[in-house]
Amino acid sequence: MTSPYVHGYDENARIRLQDQARSLVDLLHSDTSYPAGSTVLEAGCGTGAQTVTLARNSPGARITSIDVSAVHLEEARARAAGLNNVEFRQADLFDLEKEVFDHVFVCFVLEHLSRPRAALGVLKGLLKPGGSITVIEGDHGSAYFHPDSDAAREAIACQVELQRRAGGNANIGREVYPLLVGAGFKGVRVSPRMVYADSSRPHLVDGFTRKTFTAMIEGVRGDAIAAGIVQSERFDDGIKALHRSTEADGVFCYTFFKGVGEK
Repeated sequence: MTSPYVHGYDENARIRLQDQARSLVDLLHSDTSYPAGSTVLEAGCGTGAQTVTLARNSPGARITSIDVSAVHLEEARARAAGLNNVEFRQADLFDLEKEVFDHVFVCFVLEHLSRPRAALGVLKGLLKPGGSITVIEGDHGSAYFHPDSDAAREAIACQVELQRRAGGNANIGREVYPLLVGAGFKGVRVSPRMVYADSSRPHLVDGFTRKTFTAMIEGVRGDAIAAGIVQSERFDDGIKALHRSTEADGVFCYTFFKGVGEK
């Protein structure tokens, strides 16, 4: 079952997803490409931020990208205009017809599902024997920064708690290996992909620390306060502390986990 999408579908959320994709292309996608003639299912394509990179890295593959949100798909189609190896469909991965693919790609999707292992089982059933699955997830518990701040950690915890209440798991990155193994995939291997941002890497400070991670946490302010998880002043102090890590002497780190397995 797909949980409510806690990040929202408004313009700020769409811009944040674009910034995230641009800042993480090499880190997450440099070792993913598919052979010409192969069929690829991208489950949960969102606004197409990852789809464009997938399609460009594998121009000879045929990619089917699905998402439950018509709003996201509209933007994804616009973003992928000019790419002739992608087809978009509105669908829930739990309700897919028994089509068969050579490969499956899943990025930032399992964190929003109440039954991630069941979802992986469904996707396994859509793979040809010997086919591969690639899963990428973040883990909010991996975030650390300088200067350190209890208020910032509490603001991050608000997002984690709201996602938990919605049925998801913002700390799911650490579970990619056991989830894939538990779903019956073979040869599972997981690699951590750390984002490290300091003033010597201004593109990551701006694209990831400021416009992706901090913007995501800031986006749950109203819901967190309304839910009684945090007081407004404390939350705002946390956001200020996260922005403080983007200054000349600041540092921000976050780890994604990329897992690959075979049927």
